[in-house]
Amino acid sequence: MTTAGTWEVLLDPYDYDFHEDPYPYYQRLRDEAPLYRNEELGFWALSRHSDVLAGFRNSTTLSNKFGVSLDPASRGPHASKTMSFLAMDDPSHLRLRTLVSKGFTPRRIRELEPRVTEIATQHLDVLMEKGTDGTVDYVGDFAGKLPMDVISELMGVPVPDRDQVRAWADGVMHREDGVTDVPAEAIEASLNLIVYYQEMVAERRKKPTDDLTTALLEAEIDGDRLTDDEVLGFMFLMVIAGNETTTKLLANAAFWGHRNPDQLSPLYDDLDRIPLWVEETLRYDTSSQILARTVAGELTLYDTTIPDGDVLLLLPGSAHRDERVFEDPDDYVIGREIGSKLMSFGSGAHFCLGAHLARMEARVALAEWFKRIRGYDVDEANSVRVHSSNVRGFAHLPISIQAR
Repeated sequence: MTTAGTWEVLLDPYDYDFHEDPYPYYQRLRDEAPLYRNEELGFWALSRHSDVLAGFRNSTTLSNKFGVSLDPASRGPHASKTMSFLAMDDPSHLRLRTLVSKGFTPRRIRELEPRVTEIATQHLDVLMEKGTDGTVDYVGDFAGKLPMDVISELMGVPVPDRDQVRAWADGVMHREDGVTDVPAEAIEASLNLIVYYQEMVAERRKKPTDDLTTALLEAEIDGDRLTDDEVLGFMFLMVIAGNETTTKLLANAAFWGHRNPDQLSPLYDDLDRIPLWVEETLRYDTSSQILARTVAGELTLYDTTIPDGDVLLLLPGSAHRDERVFEDPDDYVIGREIGSKLMSFGSGAHFCLGAHLARMEARVALAEWFKRIRGYDVDEANSVRVHSSNVRGFAHLPISIQAR
């Protein structure tokens, strides 16, 4: 068998068994087919840490301009309309990212933290009250609400509109079992969201306020400014990339903390260890498992030439379990040395602009939760995983809580 040859174990990002536990599949890929080819679905895949890292950092031969998802409706020259600079190459990517960075600053994120704490506290009040009567849905009542509300706070969405905006955002991402492409309901939710944001942008043009939407409209470098469509594209990227992945991060942390109580118990008395919990969750079971690139020109790996235009998948979910890089990678060890080996937010030119926001949200949310509880249990039998070709996490995570 060659490294890129036909392989008896199929890597199918749409397969439900793969969604339940992709890690045995990844192990075999790393060992037996580090460059994998799926003829039926038309993609290549890289699974070893060194190859995935090199792939993220190769923004010339590996192009983003057709998007970063394998889903057919998300791929193509139109991808940047909803994925902003994530679906662009330089120089367009660099221009747009630099302008957006003028408004989406580390300082703005730092100043947002007190409001994130308030929003988290509001949702936790509801979670804890419901939890007195038995099990609650950690995703439905907390992890699925906080990230979108934080994005709405950042953008300046009025509080009375936030439930509706969150419902549309959920609709954009929702997939029924067996659906591998973007369904009509998701397209309708996307249109509703775009129309809402269009009206918001028009309103900010007339009446600026102190929010990210206004900051994006006012961002300027040597007379160059973002167009309304570019602002809308970034707002939509926040909904897709910033909302869902943070929801999954919070639920994955809760699930693996439950599975590893010896690792979790010290955190109840030492909240300063919460960021270490976040980092190990990002390594052990990252939200963003699979990201697509398109080969531009020719790329030769493992004595195999990948043709121009072919899709190559980068598998950070596999890279983080690579025993060539991490000791005992299948063990969940809060506080292990990870550092720059983490690729949950990518690497190189396309490193996630929202990484600091996601980490802050997760740290605040988990710390505020642990201030209120002395323990919790997950009802694994009734937990429901999402079925996605690139994101891993839970649609529902029923838990019972022991309050302090």
